[in-house]
Amino acid sequence: MRTVGIASILLISAFALSGQVTLTNPSFEDEPADATMPMGWLKCAKGTTPDILPGYWGVYEEAQEGDTYLGLITRGDGSAESIGQRLPSKLAKDACYRFSLDLAMSDNYSGYGNAIKLRVWIGNKKCKKDQMIFESEFIENLDWETQLIEFNTTLEARYIILEAYYKDGSFSHKGNILIDNISPIVYCSRV
Repeated sequence: MRTVGIASILLISAFALSGQVTLTNPSFEDEPADATMPMGWLKCAKGTTPDILPGYWGVYEEAQEGDTYLGLITRGDGSAESIGQRLPSKLAKDACYRFSLDLAMSDNYSGYGNAIKLRVWIGNKKCKKDQMIFESEFIENLDWETQLIEFNTTLEARYIILEAYYKDGSFSHKGNILIDNISPIVYCSRV
């Protein structure tokens, strides 16, 4: 009887683990540097020069998890930075998923001290924004805050994109957003 109980627990644990998608370098661990892509991530917008922080542009907040985190900006010319990566396994169509990440902003980001939003997209091709799965409020907190993201897919997706956002590139706005500690993407029950 005990063997059946242990086997059941192992089977349930294996199913739970197989239902999650873990990003490559979800806490943006790398050598701090300006205008540098963190390992495992790709540029998804012209002019994207993300920063691996702390230590550059006057940003010295400690990481929420690990040693480093990501900084993305929007610029006065209306452009914005975005990065993405290929997921290790596809997200299924018509499924419910959830994950969390930690967000903050810096009021010392070398002239980019305004609050902006984060948009998260999924797509089936590199850097293709097929479905927006999250748009934050303006991130004004200087301390890390965890955001829970729950979404239903409308397509089978192989990529995730993180986009700094203000307003459709038609307004000048020099702002920043700090991102750290992205959890695995897991199945959730439908609401």
